[in-house]
Formats: sequence, structure tokens, C-alpha cells
Amino acid sequence: MVTPDRRTASVLLTILLFALVLGILYIARAVVVIFAFSILFAYLIDPIVRFLQRHSLLFKNLRGPHILEAYLALIVVSLVLAHGLFPNFRKDAGRALSTIPAISNKVSSGEIANNLGSNLGWADERAAQIRTFLERHRSNIDHAVEETERAAPVVFGAILVIPILAIFFLADGEALVNQIIHLVATKENHGVWESLAGELHVAFQHYIRAKVILGGLSLLYCSTAMLILRFPNAILLGILAGILEFIPVAGWMIALATIVTAGLLTHSHWIWMLALLGLWRILMDYAIAPRVMGRELEIHPLLAIFTIMVGGAVGGIVGIYLSVPTVAALRVIYRRFARPPMELPVPGSFIQTPDPKTGNSVVA
Repeated sequence: MVTPDRRTASVLLTILLFALVLGILYIARAVVVIFAFSILFAYLIDPIVRFLQRHSLLFKNLRGPHILEAYLALIVVSLVLAHGLFPNFRKDAGRALSTIPAISNKVSSGEIANNLGSNLGWADERAAQIRTFLERHRSNIDHAVEETERAAPVVFGAILVIPILAIFFLADGEALVNQIIHLVATKENHGVWESLAGELHVAFQHYIRAKVILGGLSLLYCSTAMLILRFPNAILLGILAGILEFIPVAGWMIALATIVTAGLLTHSHWIWMLALLGLWRILMDYAIAPRVMGRELEIHPLLAIFTIMVGGAVGGIVGIYLSVPTVAALRVIYRRFARPPMELPVPGSFIQTPDPKTGNSVVA
């Protein structure tokens, strides 16, 4: 019987171990996604925590109190925004939830077309066309409603869990990274792993900065357009659009529906606003976002578009959001381990190199 030599056995064992890890990650992909979003949320909150810690008179050496302050500030801002947009939310929430089944039945049956036609003054022919369209796609609408009802508890649970997990990353993220490095690194390559961790940290910071820039641009554009068109609560709706920019696909859809509905109910120029939002979406997806992501993460804008499209095809909304930081992380890992040996730092040494975006020194 021929037995493989030690090198062949080592290669086979590595392949089996790699396949086992991939299998575990696939089975636990929901948990992995939640942890990934928790890490990105921690990166989003971290500048606020650092600002509070830097300008605090007390507890400058402790992060815990300032993490609590940052969360309280976010809660207050969210409550003020919600109250400004939906002042009667507490009274109307229960009634709105109880009417959801009836509304979905009206949509799938096409009855809602008659109600909207009578309220908005549509012609009978137009209302009949919409009703026929809804009746023809009734099975698709019912399937979408069932999928939404099935996914709603999972999404709601994830929304609650992600900020809680982010607290642990904010408080002990550095210690956790050091433990992982200590676990996987040897004495000879310890400096290489620390350098890799520093470069990944900078890459994720740039990704979050790009998302903040895109959210700010959406806030400015939507607020300006609604002020010109004399929409009510233009600033609050603009802030909502900027915040929802962090959520791919679903975020801008929710913002568009909210803004157009507000204009429709207040008899504002909602058709013009709808056209402006459509133009902004095209500019954002195919011009602004790829360039901002490319500049912050040092990838070509066309590669950014390709990455987002592939991520959406593979993982849907989650894939769209995580595709760019994943490619950025893979790029950092490839550059680190593909360098010639002479470019690698001496084991155990630390070289401070300036970050090209911020000018701050990072471990390399």
C-alpha cells in the first residue's frame, strides 16, 4: 500500500481544513453576516466615541462611559427624527399594523386601484388598467407578502442584535484582535500579522468614511430639492434619506416612498420630486458612489460597480453592502502576502507608515 509523503499529507490536510471552514461559514452564514454588520456599525460609531473621549473632562482613559454617551445621543436623535416625521406614531402604529392584512388583500385583488382612483381623481380607464395589472400579478404579490412576513422577525431581531454586538467590538476590539494575532501568529511572523491587522483597520475606516460621504451628499441633495419644491419637513426628510443611504437598495426605496408619499398627501410637487430622485439615483449608482468608493479604497470605479453587481447577484442586499469591504480586505491581504520577502518588515519590528488618506501613522 502506497502512503503519501509528509508534504502531500500536509497539503491534503490543509485543503480539508479549508473546506471544513468554508462549510461551517456557509452553514452559519446568517451569524457571520450579523457579526460583519456589527463590526461595520462599530466602525461607524467609533469616531463619535473617540471624539467624546478626547473632549471629555472625566474618564478619558475609559471607553465604556463614552460608548454609552454615543448610544444615548443616537437614540435621542432617532427619537427626535421619528417624532418630527411621525408625530402621531404612538397612536397610529397599532392601527396601521392591524390594517396591513387588509391593505395587502386590496393590493393583490386590485381593489386599491379603485380607492386611489376615487381619492386622486383618476379616470375610470386608468384605474381599470392598474386594477387589471394587479390582478394579473396577484400570485407574485401574495408571494412577496409571505416572504416579507417571514423575513420581518429575522430582520427586526438582527436590527436589535447588531448594535449590542457592536458595543463589545467598540469596548474590546483591540484586545480581541491581539488575541487572534497571538493565536494564529508565530514568533517569526508576528509583526507581519500586526501589520496586516493595521492595514485592514485603515481599509474599513475608509469604507465607512465613503458611506458617510455618500449619506451626506444624499442629505444635501434631497433637502435642497424639497426646500425648492416647498415640501413639508424638508430637512427631516432629507436627514432620513441620508441615513437610509447606508442601506443598499431597500434604503433608497424606503426614502423615495416616504418622500413621495409625503408630497402626495400634502399636495406638493411630488411628480417633480420623483423625477429628481430618479435622476439622483442614476448619478449616485453609476457616477458618484463608484468614484467615492474608488478614491477611498483605491480601487477603480468600474471595479467598484462590478463588485457591487456581483455582490447583488450572489447575496442580494447583504451581498451589495458587504461586497466592497470584502474586496478591499482581499486586496489588502493579497498586497501584504504577495510582496517580495525584502519588503516585509523584520519579524518583531514595527514600521510607522503614513496613511495616504488621513496622514496618520499606521503599523506596517
